[in-house]
Amino acid sequence: MRKFFLLSLITTSSLLGVAQQTQKPVLHGKNWMAITGKPLAATAGSMIFQKGGNAVDAACAMLGATCTMWDVLSWGGETQALIYNPKTGKVIGINALGVAPTGATAEYYKSKGYNFPPEYGPLAAVTPGTVGGLCLMLANYGTMSLKDVLAPSMQLAAGYAIDAQTANSMERGKQMIKQWPYSKKVFLPHLGEKREAPEGGEIFVQKELLETLTKMVEAEQLALKKGKSRKEAIMAAYDRFYKGDIAQEFVRGCQEQGGLITMQDLANWKPIEEEAMHVNYKGIEVYKLSQWTQGPMLLQSLNILENFDLKSMGYNSTRYIHTLYQTMNMTFADRDFYYGDPYFPPAEPIQGLLSKDYAKFRAKQIAMERNDPLAGPGDPYPYEGKTNPYIDVLKKRGFNMDTTSTQRRNFAPAHDVRNEAVAAIDADYMDRLWRGTTSVEAADAEGWVVSITPSGGWLPACIAGNTGVGMSQRGQSFVLDPSLNPFNVIEPGKRPRVTLTPTLALKDGKPFLSFAVQGGDTQDQNLLQFFLNIVEFGMNVQEACEAANINTNQLWLSLGGSKVDDRKPRPGSLLLHDNTPEWVRKELRQMGYTLTFDDRTSGPINAIYFDWKHKTFWGGSSNHGEDYGIGW
Repeated sequence: MRKFFLLSLITTSSLLGVAQQTQKPVLHGKNWMAITGKPLAATAGSMIFQKGGNAVDAACAMLGATCTMWDVLSWGGETQALIYNPKTGKVIGINALGVAPTGATAEYYKSKGYNFPPEYGPLAAVTPGTVGGLCLMLANYGTMSLKDVLAPSMQLAAGYAIDAQTANSMERGKQMIKQWPYSKKVFLPHLGEKREAPEGGEIFVQKELLETLTKMVEAEQLALKKGKSRKEAIMAAYDRFYKGDIAQEFVRGCQEQGGLITMQDLANWKPIEEEAMHVNYKGIEVYKLSQWTQGPMLLQSLNILENFDLKSMGYNSTRYIHTLYQTMNMTFADRDFYYGDPYFPPAEPIQGLLSKDYAKFRAKQIAMERNDPLAGPGDPYPYEGKTNPYIDVLKKRGFNMDTTSTQRRNFAPAHDVRNEAVAAIDADYMDRLWRGTTSVEAADAEGWVVSITPSGGWLPACIAGNTGVGMSQRGQSFVLDPSLNPFNVIEPGKRPRVTLTPTLALKDGKPFLSFAVQGGDTQDQNLLQFFLNIVEFGMNVQEACEAANINTNQLWLSLGGSKVDDRKPRPGSLLLHDNTPEWVRKELRQMGYTLTFDDRTSGPINAIYFDWKHKTFWGGSSNHGEDYGIGW
């Protein structure tokens, strides 16, 4: 009853513009804000701020700490970041996603009986990206040395009191962990006992990881002694990881366990600084990373929703939920077919996908009276003056991109998903849908803002040799069948299309919001609603973090599942919060939805709101999970 009461207060108070009680308080600060997935990691960010570092320094320290604490990621994973540079007024994208290694072809995986690359183990690995991303951000936009920024991570690696959530994850995954000798050595210190993983509160030591971080710092300090600049010295540490003795041990350990990564793969990979994509929603510029993430899906959704009066519908009313669901189904369908690595051919039609005219056409396709189980990819090519080369592929799959919603209801596709029973939303499916990571948000009084959604190398992780570094599992987000997505077929040197998606928003040319969330395919669903909660319904940042969301399952899963059916969309499947009124439930069922309920409808959202009237920060962090913030 208390939970329902509080959430009702949040909803009512937000619509009336009156602040009310939330389960966690808003964070306030005037000098800096540090928010991330673990309390100790937020503390690492505060330590760097207190030593005079800027938001980039602090964000890098939090990133390193979360990796060291296995906050559903590892040092061998990938990093996706947006940085606002107050000196230029520009938003910078950081692409530190690894690539498929030598020999990783669709034919190779098919020959081993896979429908998708595997979920776990060395054959799921792309090259590690987080180390390179951290070094690039720190070198180009930070102020401190790698030695200073990695100090909290090194202290944690030397031994910290492990949280029960992580320790229990190690214990649950121990049968898989035992397949990999280097993982077993790190994660199961009590091998042969009833409980083989650490207990909550036990001092967890990672000797090999500490040695790896020490080697990087040694390379930096040696370069400084030789007269190199701060930036050059940081990149000397980068080189030792990707080209030196650390790389050699990583590759040896990877290949010993059946992986494909080579020394050349590591040496050839580079993090990329790129231009962020953005759209204007009612005077607010919303920035996301490009189509190698799912980020443009949120931008496409805002373009479509701009054609509706959302505020008049009412927060989480039947009409509002239906409009959101239909919009997200369309933009996810575009994501699932058209998104991929922009540095590899064929070129994605991203200009058309983000066109306001394309959004208006898609808005007209929405059937307002019922769920459309046939929602599929549109045709963005005419909106950039081109002809779609994949029309025949889409028609063969049963899609007709040119129809209006009325015409669509009369269209009989080759494979009519309306005749399929909606698959049960079981625990395995929800794990693949929600599969978490962490997020990092940081801001300072000088104006630097950082939003990061790192991931990869989560438990149960396969550690590469005696490095202490868990390998990424992001290869599973590739497809092997080009008819599913011709832009995201695995090949050596290519990045998979990931779910990871930090966000920045500017208003009047100044930072307005910095926000990110964990949770696989639900990330941009929840970030979209968080943004609308603030912009359309007047919630403050903490209310918006805690507010009830909806989730659509009418999309192709990006993670897990060895069979095609495991990843297929579940048409009409809708997750609602437990507090959804009965009349809304009844109306949605009449509109063709199959409903499930939970008291958790969002991964933990972390966010910073910029109060320019008072020149202060408002920090928000969800009321479940371990996410934590500190402000000053």
